[in-house]
Amino acid sequence: MTPRWTGRLLRGVAASTVAVAVLASCSAGAGLSSAGGPDTFTVALTAKPDNLDFTRTAGAAIPQALLDNVYEGLVRLDDHGAVVPLLASSWTISPDRTVYEFALREDATFSNGEAFTSEDVKFSLDRVKTEWTANSPALMAVVDRVETPSPHLARVILRAPSNAWLFNMTGPVGAMFTPRDVTQLATTAIGTGPFTVARWNPGSELVLAANPRYWGAQPAMKTVRLKYFADATAQANAMLSGGVDAIYSLGAPQLLGQFSADPRFRVIEGGTNGEVTLSMNGAVAPFDDIRVRRAVMYAVDRKAVRDTAYAGYGELIGSMVPPTDPWYEDLTGVYPFDPQRARELLAEAGTPNPVVRFDVPNLPYATAAAQVVSSQLQQVGFTVKTNPVEFPAVWLDSVFGRHAYQMSVIQHAEPRDIATFGNPDYYWGYRNPEVTRLLAEADAADEAGYVEKMRTVARTITDEAAANWLFLFPLLAVTDADISGLPANATSLALDLSRVRRG
Repeated sequence: MTPRWTGRLLRGVAASTVAVAVLASCSAGAGLSSAGGPDTFTVALTAKPDNLDFTRTAGAAIPQALLDNVYEGLVRLDDHGAVVPLLASSWTISPDRTVYEFALREDATFSNGEAFTSEDVKFSLDRVKTEWTANSPALMAVVDRVETPSPHLARVILRAPSNAWLFNMTGPVGAMFTPRDVTQLATTAIGTGPFTVARWNPGSELVLAANPRYWGAQPAMKTVRLKYFADATAQANAMLSGGVDAIYSLGAPQLLGQFSADPRFRVIEGGTNGEVTLSMNGAVAPFDDIRVRRAVMYAVDRKAVRDTAYAGYGELIGSMVPPTDPWYEDLTGVYPFDPQRARELLAEAGTPNPVVRFDVPNLPYATAAAQVVSSQLQQVGFTVKTNPVEFPAVWLDSVFGRHAYQMSVIQHAEPRDIATFGNPDYYWGYRNPEVTRLLAEADAADEAGYVEKMRTVARTITDEAAANWLFLFPLLAVTDADISGLPANATSLALDLSRVRRG
């Protein structure tokens, strides 16, 4: 699989029409910012982790910081979305596709000095099924057992063939842990990766240090600081003043112009798997009526939402499928912008003027998108009561965890997360046994059957307006001109910082 998008560097783009305050110190040279010395890299991010335990805390913030940096899996996704070796140097698959044998790297150790062995593979995968409560532990349900023929050979036996299992192993559920260090995961992270957690200031900063025990190449940067900004203008000002060396995913793309026109900076435009999704809780009124959900689909001009919320960046999509997935097809025309049809559907449902609470996380893109969506829904008869919600703590608890909402908006960053529509207990409130069955059949099918059945799932959830997919989130990054190695595409939840270098 090769993604349609590739990261590219942008220079000389016309300056933005949106003015941003430039701090007095922004004239500092780009070669060595005040963010740190030559072996220190400071990156500005948006969504901050509430703790360090992605086994019990949902969301992308913790895996973004820790996966591939502190924790590693047997395999990972490369920049083009292909599954490649990591802690497993190689693997074989039985003819019936149910037995995977992984040859493990013999020189890998945890940062506490313990050797990484097949016993850790068995412990980690078994623990997903018994202890995990977040980040889709059901993805390991297909595993029947894990065998340990030798310290450096792990054998995983599946209950049935699975097209998705190895791919899923590149995400959080594939992370390897040591049994001795899982009691304090919220505050302590012990992995095999190129970095360790040196310091964590909840809500503001996570500091990583190069792991001297790392089995692979040492990272060029000895210290990496992840600084969290809820406000995009604050991110931009920190970049201009030399307070950070990079912004990974700028929250306000209209601010890019000032960096594109300045030779001190480099702008990277790439792609992600993140679907910015307007969720409608199908388990509660008024969205338990398919006609009301379809009315929302016709009422929202997705191009206008994208153009306003993200300055025209990002692709329009018609289902929970980015163009990087092999079963992608263009479904953007299924629900054209048609306010009159939306009004007719509301009248048919007997709710011409539904009242809806809109829980909006305090993330820049979500806030901007919600303003456009609210206005357009009100034009067809909805009364929309916007309720700002703190992200991640409150949103993850009330919306994602307890499903105590009617409508919300969030970027779903997990690769191939269309499978969530087969889970009736997921926060969508969507229940269709046929979709659940098709997903199971697709996973066990041959390659052609896999693609066709997944395509049917995508068409079905679109037809039934299971959610409204607004646009595919772009990756817009800014770095100092002498920084290289920052991933140009976000193919997974992980932000691999081991290859970042200066000069």
